[in-house]
Amino acid sequence: MIQFSKNPVPFESNRKYAALEILQLIVLSCLILYFGKTLFIPLSFSLLISFILYPVCKWMETKGINKAVAIIIAILGVLILVGTIIYLLFTQFIEFLNDWQLLRIKLLETINSISFSIYERFDISIEKQLEFIKNIFNNSGSETFSLLRSFAYSLSESVFSLLIIPVFSALILYHRQMLSNALYALFPLENTKIIHEILIETIHAYYNFIKGMLLVYLIVGILNSIGLLIIGIPHPFLFGFIASILTFIPYVGIMISSLLPIAVSWITYNSIWYPIGVVIVFSIVQILEAYIIFPFAVGSRLKINTLVIITMVIAGGILWGAAGMILFIPFVSIIKLIADRTPSLKTLSVLLGDGEQKKATK
Repeated sequence: MIQFSKNPVPFESNRKYAALEILQLIVLSCLILYFGKTLFIPLSFSLLISFILYPVCKWMETKGINKAVAIIIAILGVLILVGTIIYLLFTQFIEFLNDWQLLRIKLLETINSISFSIYERFDISIEKQLEFIKNIFNNSGSETFSLLRSFAYSLSESVFSLLIIPVFSALILYHRQMLSNALYALFPLENTKIIHEILIETIHAYYNFIKGMLLVYLIVGILNSIGLLIIGIPHPFLFGFIASILTFIPYVGIMISSLLPIAVSWITYNSIWYPIGVVIVFSIVQILEAYIIFPFAVGSRLKINTLVIITMVIAGGILWGAAGMILFIPFVSIIKLIADRTPSLKTLSVLLGDGEQKKATK
């Protein structure tokens, strides 16, 4: 009588080796991304910009414009748009600095009031409070040099990225045929047509998505600013559009952007109702954005579940800092778009999705 082994050792061994290989691949990828971030961050921004500008360049080329000229026009258009936004925010920030003396006086009054409350409730003298604060500054003084060095390094990286991103974007657009051929060469010849269709559909889907998102940010910024203006918050357009831009970082961005207007409103009016008003304004606008503005401007949302979004935001922050928190979500969205159109990646599509059945769209 034939007896089968109850312990399939080879199968278990193969499964352990496969899990170990996957773990090694993840660790190796994280190390490459972390130590190569000086290159990969600007290259990633350039790739996304190229995805957005490709349909524009293609349209201009069909109108008879030279390929290089079309790329230059498209890149200049992006630079002018970004420069205009930075200029408007900078002028608002200058106005904010002009009012800093008034805010400084209010801040000192608030600190004195808090200090007096601590003395009354906890019987801690003003001298002890000042000594405690002095000790904190003395202990942190040794870290000042390292903080300045980190700031200088981050500033140099930012300047490098701002200079190299347009160059990378132009080169990717100019050599797009060569890069596409290299991508096709990675797969069997019979799959070239399918890969081409997936690539074109992904680029156009992401282009339409970003085009709609720009409209969303504009509307959200205007609504934020109007709401802050109504309740009397200083510099409403500065805070409103900063909050709109930072919503690009899911969940975290809106919380970070609300801290400054909450602090300024509290210092200015010395009342808890104004910070509460800021929270109410941002909450109402976020609800309108989620259920009305976004579906109207973008159409169908890229269905990515919350667990994946939060994981990618944290992982991006660990590996690439603030740039990673911004970049990792678009890349997951692109992976989701590819997985939705690839039968062999349906498992990945389900893993990244939010569990809702995707409706057929024309």
